[in-house]
Amino acid sequence: MAYDIYQEEILEHYKKPHNKGSLDHPDKFGHGNNPVCGDDISMYLKVNNGVIADIKFDGRGCAISQASVSMLTDRLKGMSVTDAMSLSPDDIKEMLHIPLSAVRIKCATLGLKVFQEAVGDEK
Repeated sequence: MAYDIYQEEILEHYKKPHNKGSLDHPDKFGHGNNPVCGDDISMYLKVNNGVIADIKFDGRGCAISQASVSMLTDRLKGMSVTDAMSLSPDDIKEMLHIPLSAVRIKCATLGLKVFQEAVGDEK
């Protein structure tokens, strides 16, 4: 099945998440949860001259939420805040390469929502 490779990548990010942890004295911080399934994510950012210099996340949740935030932080590191703010739930779905139900899309996009909260109106 074509989705097997993507499912393996999701499981790999879930088991060994990238950028997991926290940053001392972050420039930006965001937190969010999904009460339906218990996903919980905190995000820490260092921003230099409008560019995401470093990003970390911490939290717990299902494989989809944790893998998608791991993948998202990889993508965001080094990106301008302006470009990063243009990311949408469709970008997250494309990144995961698997079909997502309405419930699972909330899990997958929690990291994006936390990021958007963290940077707020900075551009």
